[in-house]
Amino acid sequence: MSNNNLAFIGGGNMTRAIVGGLLESGFGASRVFVSEPVAEARDSLAKDLPGITSSGDNKAIAAAASAVMLSVKPQILPAVCRELRQTLQDTQPLIMSIAAGIRGADIDEWLGGGLSVVRIMPNQPALVRLGVSGLFANQQTSETEKARAAEIMGAVGSVVWVDSEADIDAVTAVSGSGPAYFFLLIDMLKKTAVQMGLKEDVARTLAIETASGAAALAAAETDDMEVLIERVRSPGGTTAAALDSLDNANIRDIFSTAITSARDRANVLADEAHNSED
Repeated sequence: MSNNNLAFIGGGNMTRAIVGGLLESGFGASRVFVSEPVAEARDSLAKDLPGITSSGDNKAIAAAASAVMLSVKPQILPAVCRELRQTLQDTQPLIMSIAAGIRGADIDEWLGGGLSVVRIMPNQPALVRLGVSGLFANQQTSETEKARAAEIMGAVGSVVWVDSEADIDAVTAVSGSGPAYFFLLIDMLKKTAVQMGLKEDVARTLAIETASGAAALAAAETDDMEVLIERVRSPGGTTAAALDSLDNANIRDIFSTAITSARDRANVLADEAHNSED
């Protein structure tokens, strides 16, 4: 297919974020096609993303594009793929999937086989154009198609490629689930500050801005995190007292176990999807 149109099957928040980022970067709205079954949601899409084409017809939307992003809930993806099988076999587009826990090989099989498939794990900060996405492409995917997938996801943040599809489970555990870990830390900082007597709005600002500043400083530096930690920690000081308490509670092993549990759960979900009939 020679056109440069992009279709989204599913019009949820991540689709909105990606399309919004693309439009801001200069991608033509007339080249964007979104399938969304709920009429009210289609009206909202048209209002928020003027110029795009939306429809409740998955096949018509998919047939219009040379790249198709599957952006539906994982549990309905098998049925959606089987519905689109003949259409996508006819057009042979680049397939991209952001459905968590669904392996590219299963998507390709449900679609009839032989297609270029890029599996993508974005994360929630894509909603504010500060996401990071892990990508893995199957063997049928050309370098041109890989570049296109990276450009699309680059509209909402950073992009990293992984060497094997199994690595996507680690991406899911680290960056896909990762925002929740930081939200938890921010919440703990805020609530403890309130317990110490600070007003809630002051505590919230301190916690969020400290997290934001620390992330920006970490991104700007080339040193390891341990070096940055030591720059804040002074012997016998307040930071040392806090970090010693965390080390005594074995916080590093606890956190490592939690992230590994997320990785293992991602693998289980992928196995369940592979073994499902629908």
